[in-house]
Amino acid sequence: MTADDRPVLLTGNHAVAWAARLARPQVVPVYPITPQTPVLELLTDFQAEGCFDAEIITPESEHSVMSACIPASLAGVRVFTATASQGLLLMHELLHYAAGARTPIVMANVNRTVASPWAFWPDQTDSLAQRDTGWVQFYVESAQEALDTVIQAFRIAEQVLLPVMVNLDAFYVSHALEPVSVPAQALVDAYLPPFNPAQRLDTVQPSSWGNVVTPDMFNRHRQALEAAMGGVPALAAEADRDWGERTGRSWGVIERYRCDGAATVIVSMGSLCGTAREAVDALRATGEGAGQAVGLLKLRLFRPLPAAALRAALTGVADVIVLDRNHSPGCGGVLHQELRAALYGMPDAPRIHGYLAGVGGINVSPERITAFVQRAQSEAPQPHSEWVR
Repeated sequence: MTADDRPVLLTGNHAVAWAARLARPQVVPVYPITPQTPVLELLTDFQAEGCFDAEIITPESEHSVMSACIPASLAGVRVFTATASQGLLLMHELLHYAAGARTPIVMANVNRTVASPWAFWPDQTDSLAQRDTGWVQFYVESAQEALDTVIQAFRIAEQVLLPVMVNLDAFYVSHALEPVSVPAQALVDAYLPPFNPAQRLDTVQPSSWGNVVTPDMFNRHRQALEAAMGGVPALAAEADRDWGERTGRSWGVIERYRCDGAATVIVSMGSLCGTAREAVDALRATGEGAGQAVGLLKLRLFRPLPAAALRAALTGVADVIVLDRNHSPGCGGVLHQELRAALYGMPDAPRIHGYLAGVGGINVSPERITAFVQRAQSEAPQPHSEWVR
């Protein structure tokens, strides 16, 4: 297989591995976990073939993986890793440390149910449970978007000095084959310059990280972290525009699908958006009981939440239907509650209906989404998220 920009059949996992190869990281600590393992397997194949010049480290746990990522990044090299579900949860302590240390690590996470009980199906609760760690978070719909977003993530991370997590749904994206355009190495090299941070291992000008600080210093550090997050939406949009000019593929921070003139808009993230498109097309089609003004708003960037873009995109919309493939006990759907907060105080704000759809990997068909739309149009919205099948 060669990277010559011709479409090849790749799974989402293998698309992520190709993106990592093209980005030229120098250190790659990874621990295998279902359904992420094929990422590590293909990277080791690349290394064995002599076409991936990186130090692949396989420590004894995901906690140790992130413990290796942080000092490698602080030493001044580009770092990539991948994980899923329980592995991401085991990293939790170090995710805070990585963001606080301003390390531009890029990590692919394959969204999978968290225990207990034990299961292996797509569910975004694993990554959404990390939303306050200081990591930039993207959610992708397809293998092609996964490849493109991992490459963009390095550019964003290294500009803003924050770690970036690229999330793809287990099996629906991670293991499904589809045609993927793999860009040439020269194109990626021109888009993503070599990593050359000010903070690096330097024996002439030594520095350290991790000292105890005063309350005032910690407070100022968190303000700087917040300011860096605030710049991410614009940087992400610029990185995507530049990628689009070079490849013809642009994904946006959010995507509006058939939203012009829409009275009802479905909002979701990840692979569920592909199914929602089918429902939107069916509802928009002419025919008995159809022809409804329905659109889809796909949220690609979740952290930081692009509140201004969401408010602009949903201006004039009567009803918003949020489909959450996650569950926060005592809160409901995470995206539902985040969107309610983002639109709070908006003049003539839409009615927001939150549905827990696809939690635990339950299949959600276009017909079911059509039924959710019809239900929302006939019911008053509830402040809590509602369980639907």
